[in-house]
Amino acid sequence: MAYLMNSWYVAAWDHEVTADRPLARTLLDRPVVLFRDAAGTARALFDRCPHRFAPLSLGTVQGDSLRCAYHGLEFDGRGACTRNPHGNGTIPKAAKVEAFPLVERHSLIWIWMGDPAKADPAAIPDFGCLDPESQHVGKRYLRVNANYMLENDNIMDLSHIQFLHASTLGSDAVAQAVTEVKEEGNTVWSLRTTHGEIMPDFLYQAMGIEPGIPVDRWIDVRWNAPANMVLLAGAVPSGRPRAEGRDTPTCHLFTPETATTTHYWFSISFPKAMGPFGAQLAEEQIDGLSVPFRTEDLPMLEAQQKAMGDAEFWSLKPVLLVGDAAGVRARRVLDRLIAAEQQELARSQSAPEAAGA
Repeated sequence: MAYLMNSWYVAAWDHEVTADRPLARTLLDRPVVLFRDAAGTARALFDRCPHRFAPLSLGTVQGDSLRCAYHGLEFDGRGACTRNPHGNGTIPKAAKVEAFPLVERHSLIWIWMGDPAKADPAAIPDFGCLDPESQHVGKRYLRVNANYMLENDNIMDLSHIQFLHASTLGSDAVAQAVTEVKEEGNTVWSLRTTHGEIMPDFLYQAMGIEPGIPVDRWIDVRWNAPANMVLLAGAVPSGRPRAEGRDTPTCHLFTPETATTTHYWFSISFPKAMGPFGAQLAEEQIDGLSVPFRTEDLPMLEAQQKAMGDAEFWSLKPVLLVGDAAGVRARRVLDRLIAAEQQELARSQSAPEAAGA
């Protein structure tokens, strides 16, 4: 499967990468090991020792380096071998592993799997709603046996919540919501509004509204390639201006593990100004969201993937409904970016051949 390589992907929540042991994670079909050096800086290496190909993730962190559990070679965060405990200690020139650029931002560790020279931290999307200095954040992680673009579709078209989440997140109003789709460069927005809706009780709590009264609800989703989304949801009593409500951000961040498996990080945030109640609410709400994600979305997505097999999405000629507009836009943006990247790669590879001719 072709991935967008020159892009930032989430590799982990910041708390998942610790100083005491390395973390193994497959990203974009490649085995990666993450660890923290003596200064606490997160590092990422290709998870294979160049000596006898043992996974470095089975080793231990030694100061600034990762020690292979098999023969004790040590590699620093740049991938250079820093110690050979055998013979006179000479380090072979080939004793190095690929290192990946990392940026720790918004409670996340972002990884760049493409050309390191193009890794610009300014290209990381704004997920300030995850910053612990200003937000109480409830965080969770799921691994899903489905392609990451099916996950994209699932968030971009929320009309499914009326049916798949009928008893947890949905209401009869959602599929009939007024929906607008906007495309701004490589960013796609899905803007969904309902009127006179009766929401599930826990959503009233999240939005600070008395349960049971009709509301006008908005669900705005921002998608950034390749698969990073923030969903801004809020509500006000029907007829009241939106300015009287508050946005409750939930983040949905997908990184392909393989063509048919996905890492899924998700969260919900409340302002630090809410004090201890905000912290309590963040944990209660993320627990509440985890249930339908784990017991409703995940089984459906995995069943979709099983039904599709290895077929390419568009080759199956999917029937498109009005709610698919945002997801289709996102797919087309991503397809365009991948095609452009592959064309650029092909040109760069053919240039030396042409010069040699």
